[in-house]
Amino acid sequence: MGGTSRSLDDPGTMIRVRLDGHLRAQPGAGVDPPSPGDGPRVLPESAAQGEVQDPDGLVRQSAAAFAAELIRLRAGRGLSQLALARRMGYDKSYVSHVERCTQAPTQPFARQADHVLGSGEALRRLWHAYHTAHAAKRRQCRPAPSPVLPTPEDAGRPDEPGHAAEHDRAGAPDGRTTVVGDGRQAPGEGSSVPASIGLRGATGVQVLEYSAQHLDQLPPPAPITLHTTLPRDVADFTGRAEELSRLLRAADEGQAQVVSIHTVDGMPGVGKTALVIHTAHLLADDYPDGHRFVRLGTHTPGAAPADPAGVLTQLLLSLGISPRNIPQSLEEKAGMWRDALTGRRMLLILDDAASAAQVEPLLPASKDCLVLVTSRRRLPDLDGASPLPLNTLPPLQAADLFIRVSRRTPTASDRSAVTQAVELCGHLPLAITLLAGRLAHHQAWNIKEFADEFATAQDRLAELEAGDRALAASFDLSYQHLAPDLQRLYRRLGLHPGPDTDPYATAALDNIPLATARRRLNELYAAHLIDEPAPRRYRLHDLLRTYAHTLARQDPSSDRGQAVTRLIDYYHHTARTADRYLSTVPRQDNTAASPSTTAPALATRDQALAWMRAELPNLLATAHHAATDHLPHAAALAHTMAAFLDQEGHWAEAIALHEAAAHTAHTLNSPDAEAHAVLDLGWVRRRTGNSPAAGELAQRAYDLYHSLDNRLGQANALRALGLVRQMTGDYTEAAQLAQRAYDLYHSLSNRAGQANALLDLCRVRRRTGDYPEAGELAQRAYDLYHSLDNRLGQANARLDLGWVRRLTGDYPEAGGLAQQAYDLYRALGNRQNEAWALLELGQINRDSRNYTAAADLLERSRARFHELGDRKGEAEALTAAGDLQAATIGPEPALDTYRQALTLARQIHSPLDQAHALEGIASCHAALHHHREAVQSLREAIALYQRLGVAETARATDHLKQLETALRQSAHRGRGKEPHY
Repeated sequence: MGGTSRSLDDPGTMIRVRLDGHLRAQPGAGVDPPSPGDGPRVLPESAAQGEVQDPDGLVRQSAAAFAAELIRLRAGRGLSQLALARRMGYDKSYVSHVERCTQAPTQPFARQADHVLGSGEALRRLWHAYHTAHAAKRRQCRPAPSPVLPTPEDAGRPDEPGHAAEHDRAGAPDGRTTVVGDGRQAPGEGSSVPASIGLRGATGVQVLEYSAQHLDQLPPPAPITLHTTLPRDVADFTGRAEELSRLLRAADEGQAQVVSIHTVDGMPGVGKTALVIHTAHLLADDYPDGHRFVRLGTHTPGAAPADPAGVLTQLLLSLGISPRNIPQSLEEKAGMWRDALTGRRMLLILDDAASAAQVEPLLPASKDCLVLVTSRRRLPDLDGASPLPLNTLPPLQAADLFIRVSRRTPTASDRSAVTQAVELCGHLPLAITLLAGRLAHHQAWNIKEFADEFATAQDRLAELEAGDRALAASFDLSYQHLAPDLQRLYRRLGLHPGPDTDPYATAALDNIPLATARRRLNELYAAHLIDEPAPRRYRLHDLLRTYAHTLARQDPSSDRGQAVTRLIDYYHHTARTADRYLSTVPRQDNTAASPSTTAPALATRDQALAWMRAELPNLLATAHHAATDHLPHAAALAHTMAAFLDQEGHWAEAIALHEAAAHTAHTLNSPDAEAHAVLDLGWVRRRTGNSPAAGELAQRAYDLYHSLDNRLGQANALRALGLVRQMTGDYTEAAQLAQRAYDLYHSLSNRAGQANALLDLCRVRRRTGDYPEAGELAQRAYDLYHSLDNRLGQANARLDLGWVRRLTGDYPEAGGLAQQAYDLYRALGNRQNEAWALLELGQINRDSRNYTAAADLLERSRARFHELGDRKGEAEALTAAGDLQAATIGPEPALDTYRQALTLARQIHSPLDQAHALEGIASCHAALHHHREAVQSLREAIALYQRLGVAETARATDHLKQLETALRQSAHRGRGKEPHY
């Protein structure tokens, strides 16, 4: 190394690079000039050594060597620049820039070119030479530079014995510049590189030599680039097939004219970063020019969101651009970044973005690039981006994730425990990973016991942490980014007893104007702290709800109590407004005190019904909360829901609601509220066939109203008690109770109550066979309902009048009336009364021998009653179906249907329905010549008819006489056939 040093610009200098890509500059000594047709020269191992005195020249010369070799290989394959670019998946301009040394080659480009041109690793070695030269240039100012500069792939690698010495062994014999590789100019490609390259062989070392006078004419190439900064792939990545497919398709959008940008947004812990990293690893080979993973740090503990200018500086440095050349302004940096990526296929991940303003300057302009952005916020103002909202995992995928992370093979009995655990995690990937990770580190733990402990944990959020990772901490970072007003609203949403909310309820809860509530809900939605499963309906994830409820404990108890009270007042007010359109039972006061905030205007029955249906889960939860805390609102809110629950068939919910309301009212010593709750409960008990309980409750309500001198309440209770007596077959008392109720309603000038009582009397007269009076009562009721514009009452009166017409044989008029009733019920959305209209239409078609239509109508009726849990209606539909089967397909299937009806009728203590079923059973036995069983069943039916005093008694008695005659004749024939001994 002691000879006279010489500049790399000196024609007598050469560069020598071994197969591993390390370079040495050496004085030239005796290498013959290459001939135009020669290949690469190989220097002898004994060539003299030299020192690198001019790193800039070394960079230029190594870039020229790469270009020359690329030209030689391409020409040898007979490929134009365009043809090579297409085969490699690059733009032609990029290939041209590399060959003219106006753009630096990248490692992926070298690898792909070697693959397409079949050159082994020749170009990759040359890229390493170029890379090493650039590293030498960057280190030239250091006081003691290493004699051998490793590539990035060598960084951190222990030095191998003899590694440096081997590189110092050969020298250059003449005044030529020599670099690794081989290459020559392809004619007609417009390159300024002369074709003065040759090939010679010697052991272990390949070199490319090129005249320094020509290298001086080349422009300096771009510096080195880092290829990838992707984190490692997620080992336990599970599911997300649909989302993955969508992102992978983005890589195939080759015809796009602009950069492809996709935003993946979702709540904390939903797996946004895991998804894009996994996607990037799958797409890595499609983006050979590099992959950049940039943490924007919006939710990094103790750090502010990354500044776009600083991010751009790091990105430009990663491309090898000198800090001296990076401009100061954000706009200029963004422009340089976009220019540097022109013609490159690069994948860029911008993780945890705060806003579109943070992301926009970082976006490339190249159509060949793919950008994946993750954010806890929705970014609707990021122009040109395709949003991919990420939800929690489906149940099966959530269970699979738990199993993979826990490193367990669950037994069949364990699977239900896994299902329970992931459900309690809300199917949130981070929560599942943290929980299952604990199990993975305790192999002695039992899955079921572990899941049970988690289910009973008082603070589940505290269970979801591991080391420095905690779900609550992740939630904290999102919460801390909210403005104080939004933080307060979020805490109050944690107080909401129901599963979701809307702007009206939110305004009441937070005591803010409706417009403000809408705006703030949108802000929380944009931050993925609430979801919007339906338009203007907002819901918190279960774990976020728990988190918000925990935060709410920070507020004074008085503030929390006032917020919940405002919410209950709002629901009570609006439910009472809706009840005015839905209730068939006269209310004492159909107005409610206005809430502290705006309530929706419900101007029609349809609007009232739609609101009640949408808010039912919230109303039930709020009423339950009020009852649990013994708030006076409990009974009042339950009472406003009674008519809706009855008409919609939500009888199980109604029973629980009214029982709780009655208990709360009794505890609070509120007899008026208790009477309402008891009466509502009795009504539902009658619907579900529990006539004894229904009668007791109606009587108790009457006594309470009587003690309060509440005459309207007394009338309502008398009517309810009369309906129970109808069900149990006590028609005399039923008529008396209906008349007493009518008289009270009349004295109060309550026309709706009068119409209801008239219809009750109509049904009693119909049951007892007084069809003329029944028809007259139905018509009077209809006229009153019509004067009140009560469409539900009109439908009820039409149906009852049609029933009377059928029983008198006027099937055409009966069918028309029943159809009118059915159409009205359909328009009103009254599913229970629809079932009664279907039953009557079926019976009309059966009696008029239209059997096919009858069968369809009766089955639809039975199915609807069964769905609603109306056992009395189902019993009547089964009996009617049995009548049809007996007339069409035979006694055996009919017998089974009648027996089903009898079982139901006995369960609900309905003697008339029992008698009807028994009479049908008797007819089937008679048809099958089972005369003894027929007579026995019919006698039971007649006993019930006689006790009830109904019109069916005479018909059944005549039938019994016929059966008894047949039985005697059968017995006589049987005796005549007996053998004589």
